[in-house]
Amino acid sequence: MSTSAITPEEFAQFFPRFRRQQELTTQLLSQARRQSFPIGTHLYWEGDSCSGIAFLLSGSIRVYKCGETGREITLYEIGPGETCILNASCILGNNAYPANAVTVGAGELVLIPAHDFRRLLGSHEALRNFVFSMLSERLCEIMELVNEVAFRRMDERMMEYLIEKSGDGVLVATHQKIASDLGTSREVVSRLLKDFERQGRLLLGRNEIRLRDGFELDTTK
Repeated sequence: MSTSAITPEEFAQFFPRFRRQQELTTQLLSQARRQSFPIGTHLYWEGDSCSGIAFLLSGSIRVYKCGETGREITLYEIGPGETCILNASCILGNNAYPANAVTVGAGELVLIPAHDFRRLLGSHEALRNFVFSMLSERLCEIMELVNEVAFRRMDERMMEYLIEKSGDGVLVATHQKIASDLGTSREVVSRLLKDFERQGRLLLGRNEIRLRDGFELDTTK
């Protein structure tokens, strides 16, 4: 990853909450570096230590857990203007990173040293409010994920996923990617997609799914 400096003014363009926090951003960025990354870069593996915290400027990062069988489940994704709450927790609790984080879109981030982040979090309310806000959002997402995995039918979850993720009725994704996002196996995803295709609800192509007009879940089952 290539690195360069970033000014408080530039940082505030990506993180509007800090626009009126000149003192905070100046200190926060004093030892920080802007870093570019390609798609598929593993920022953290489970068990890694956290020497810094990443504030995302562009691109996207997927945070996921991997089971003993190799099955993956996406906990959440991080977009521009956000940071990773597990990264923050790792620094504040002096713990190892409890999941995996990989870039799913090329972009840039600002890496702030752990000691600066920890020190400034204790002295600046604006930074605490930002972290607590991110924590609240992620907890809600993970609670919803637990509810989905534990209590809902997989076909219902699959249909909602396809509708949500498709643009103009087309979703470009591998069966493994869908399985990881839904917390199931690739075989289950492939079987359900084949069922939906036989029912005339969609068309399957190579890493492409085209939803037919009127695509919706049959709730009569």
